[in-house]
Amino acid sequence: MREAGTLIVAVLLSVPAHAQSAAIVSDLPNAPIAASSDLFALNVQDVAPPPAKNSAPPPASENQQLTRLQAERMAINNNPRISISKLLALAQHQVVREAHAADLPVFNGAVTAEKALDASRISAGSLTASRLITHAGAGGGLSQLITDFGRTHNLVLTQKLQERAANATALATQEEIVLATDQAFYDALTAQAVLQVTKQTVATRQTTETQVNQMTQNKLRSTLDLSFADVNLSQSQLLQLDAQNGADATMATLDAVLGLDHPVTYELADDSTPNNPPPGDYEQLIQTALAQRPDLQSLAFGQQSAQKFARAQWDQLLPSISALGTVGSVPVRTNQYYTANWWGAVGVNMTIPIFNGFLYSSEAKEAVYRSRADAERTRNLRDQIVRDVRTAWLQANTAYQRIAVTGQLLKQANLALQLAQTRYQLGLSSIVELSQAQLQQTSAAIDNTNALYQYRLGLATLNYQIGTNP
Repeated sequence: MREAGTLIVAVLLSVPAHAQSAAIVSDLPNAPIAASSDLFALNVQDVAPPPAKNSAPPPASENQQLTRLQAERMAINNNPRISISKLLALAQHQVVREAHAADLPVFNGAVTAEKALDASRISAGSLTASRLITHAGAGGGLSQLITDFGRTHNLVLTQKLQERAANATALATQEEIVLATDQAFYDALTAQAVLQVTKQTVATRQTTETQVNQMTQNKLRSTLDLSFADVNLSQSQLLQLDAQNGADATMATLDAVLGLDHPVTYELADDSTPNNPPPGDYEQLIQTALAQRPDLQSLAFGQQSAQKFARAQWDQLLPSISALGTVGSVPVRTNQYYTANWWGAVGVNMTIPIFNGFLYSSEAKEAVYRSRADAERTRNLRDQIVRDVRTAWLQANTAYQRIAVTGQLLKQANLALQLAQTRYQLGLSSIVELSQAQLQQTSAAIDNTNALYQYRLGLATLNYQIGTNP
């Protein structure tokens, strides 16, 4: 096995040399708008540093109206996770340039002046040129890789694929934030709707309690009926307190996803789009997800990058050939020791690995095993995507069916409540029947509200699972 010790073949010509250095980026209901992956191909100057706290936008006014699309745009612009992923993608682009630098010439200049006891020698310390001579001169050296038989090329390809993986990761992060925004938005919208239901429940039971109290004072009802009415009113007030706490908590979660560092209470605006049914066939959705999920693309690019890196590690066993050159002038010198006032030379070096304790072969085998592990990670994610798309489709279909069922249940509960109120006012039923009807109507109203927004959240989740770009 040939590995690194170094055998150097050099050809030097004593002639003046001159060198110049070269200078060198399924349509679903309510689906978000698609965006190009070129969003992340930015220049470093395009990314401003994060603003200081005192430069943050002024707090929004209380009860400012906010739609779902507006919330998504705010989250994309403000959420720090998206900024982090974009900056990491830009940083990876610089790694590509770093790897490509090995293909470009390297030129170094030097200016040296020395006052010494002529012809004296350094006799202790490191083994450098030992003779000391008074002189002053300036010059430069040039080195250029001619070929390393593909190693540098494979390293550049490795980093380019890593850059594509970083861009795909940034897009996946953006889609995750959009989904989190939709979830927080619908949770807050549900909580606000439930709060309105509880307020109406409190108002209704307050009216009932007032009427029962008046009838009790007129000896038309017993104090037992008044006690039941008071209990029902207290229960509805407790329900309102819980609903208010839920609305405040979900709004705090929404503020965090939107990237706000101060509390803002929005008046959330419901979508006016109709509740269209989900797609009928999930097989096509699975194929779409496998084709465009950015997190799967990121792993695929990472796997390809690992394969190129493994090839580059094997290339370490091959020779590398470089061209060298140097030129300079010595205007201040001792003529006894200098035959001319300038120097120059060009040459070619070939470095051949011979043996280094099996280091290169071990590094290459390690890279191969890691590449195979990346392939298995990609396969595992594909299996998860197939499962997640099917699960999201099933949940969306169930949620769509619940809208009709809970709507019918609410209609029946409203009718039952009206009949119970009429029967109670006519003295044909007890307060227990009225209380049961009120409880069923409140529960049905809350279930119907939850079903509506759970379906819309289910569609947003299905959009995310198939990789619909925000």
